[in-house]
Amino acid sequence: MRKLTHDEIAKSRSTLETLHKVRKLPVYVLLNSIRSNYNVGSIFRTSDGAMIEKLYLCGYTSCPPKKEVLKTALGSTESVRWEYVKDAKAVISQLKSKGVQICALELTDKSIPYHQIKSDDLPICLLIGNEITGVSQELLDLCDKSIEIPQYGIKQSLNVAVAYGVAIFEFRKIFNL
Repeated sequence: MRKLTHDEIAKSRSTLETLHKVRKLPVYVLLNSIRSNYNVGSIFRTSDGAMIEKLYLCGYTSCPPKKEVLKTALGSTESVRWEYVKDAKAVISQLKSKGVQICALELTDKSIPYHQIKSDDLPICLLIGNEITGVSQELLDLCDKSIEIPQYGIKQSLNVAVAYGVAIFEFRKIFNL
């Protein structure tokens, strides 16, 4: 076993010039009022790795060119389509009008395990809420479903960027793209 060099890895990757040719995962992601700039940057980087359709930053979620976002995003703010829209409800309404299902990553009385999402649910928007308060009830009322990541320890949740990574790569596997 030999570790690959950066040049060897780069040969099999898309570039900013060829990115438009790559089939994207038909998943939109909406971040609502994420307070940590580093979490936002990490989510950008994970979104690039999963090749999502588009990232929406809403509420008081920080946006590029905030230096802490850029630091953890490592250039992925250039490869991930994104948009800032203050009102998350407006984004949800727009996506629903295009036939996109809205799925909260949140513990609710009707949430299903994250690995039980189905390819029939596409296209879908994964809604990620605040690190402390989660997805607000006001936004949950607009969702078609919610998924949860089972927890086995004494804590009830994962870091928001980690939870997003777990869920989005499971989506990638389920949707077989």
